[in-house]
Amino acid sequence: MTRKLFGTDGVRGEANTAPMTAELALRLGAAAGRYFRRDGRNGHRVVIGKDTRLSGYMLENALTAGLTSTGMNVLLLGPVPTPAVGYLTRSMRADLGIMISASHNPAKDNGIKFFGPDGFKLSDEAEAEIEAIVAGEIRLAQPQNIGRAKRIDDGLGRYVEYAKTTFPTRDSLKGLKVVVDCAHGAAYKAAPQVLWELGCDVIPVGVEPNGLNINDKCGSTYTQTAAEAVVAHGADLGISLDGDADRVMIIDQNGMVADGDQIMALFAARWAEAGKLRGNALVATVMSNLGLERFLQGRGLGLERTAVGDRYVVERMRAGGFNLGGEQSGHIVMTDYATTGDGLMAGLQFLAAMAETGARASELTTQFETVPQMLKNVRYQAGQAPLEAENVQKVIAAAEASVAGKGRILIRKSGTEPLIRVMAECEDADLLAQTVEGIVAAVERETA
Repeated sequence: MTRKLFGTDGVRGEANTAPMTAELALRLGAAAGRYFRRDGRNGHRVVIGKDTRLSGYMLENALTAGLTSTGMNVLLLGPVPTPAVGYLTRSMRADLGIMISASHNPAKDNGIKFFGPDGFKLSDEAEAEIEAIVAGEIRLAQPQNIGRAKRIDDGLGRYVEYAKTTFPTRDSLKGLKVVVDCAHGAAYKAAPQVLWELGCDVIPVGVEPNGLNINDKCGSTYTQTAAEAVVAHGADLGISLDGDADRVMIIDQNGMVADGDQIMALFAARWAEAGKLRGNALVATVMSNLGLERFLQGRGLGLERTAVGDRYVVERMRAGGFNLGGEQSGHIVMTDYATTGDGLMAGLQFLAAMAETGARASELTTQFETVPQMLKNVRYQAGQAPLEAENVQKVIAAAEASVAGKGRILIRKSGTEPLIRVMAECEDADLLAQTVEGIVAAVERETA
């Protein structure tokens, strides 16, 4: 079955605009409830978390109505990180977990992500089946079988305590000054609390959500804020999370930013040396830098590439028995600890490396020399298909020929926004710029 409603990370869009409406959320909740109650039994439960967007209230209520209408009992967690939903779904023996968030997107957007009873995101096949139920007639529960809903007050506390267990207790963080930028998002309480309780001197940034300021000039997609705070406070490290805290960027004591590729390289090398890297390989997407691949090869380690999206990384990790993967954008997936990307836990692992080695952050954040990479986005309108245009295809073919043996080109549609992403890597920086600009110009002519 094909999927039209679901993208690479659940259902996402501008709030109060199709598909991200209360009406659709109600039907989606009812469809998910029907999917997970196929055996007809009562007593099924679902946990729902959300980030700090204003529209989260609307979608939370609509989902709750839909789920209870098909007999699901709903446990409302309030604002918690996305990885907390994955953890609590499994910990609380729920049949389904739902996170209401548009991750790193601006406040006007929102999204709905689903987790199965094992705490992992649903497969493409499961999402397609739910989408088919949405499109059809949804069988509701009998009046006596309607579900109940209640607030869960200790969900965040459970996650905080679990996150702390992932840090090696033999390593002390006492005296380390850490800036944590929570992007006015889902981790605004959890992240500072975990770091402080582990001994850090915490400088919190982006911890005053008002429903409209999530990811606004802060967080992992706007690292300037955290970098400036690190330098201003003389901090040892900066941890910059996105709106739902499943991504992270690490900032050294000089304000320099390390992306997901550098973080994964550090973890892979350390885990391999300790005999903890299962499969002697790292799983990353096609977007990860060629320099990462060369770094791993130099240590006898493999790189498994997947389509873009942390869910595809996780699927490959589970299929191949790997325990470390992620994305250049900052999703770091460590299945020994979490079922999805967890920015806070990745930050703790970085702090563990600092504590164990005695190294400063800047000595750990540059694991390899990156191959020059350029990424540009071109927005298109509904109904347009610029990549299918003959002229665009000719330009792309010529560009691929020009970088053959020197780099690579990757062009794809975003799974979460109406964007064409044009990415290239090349040892020759001038050729790189010329290649990307040429493709972007061709695509823009088709979208004008």
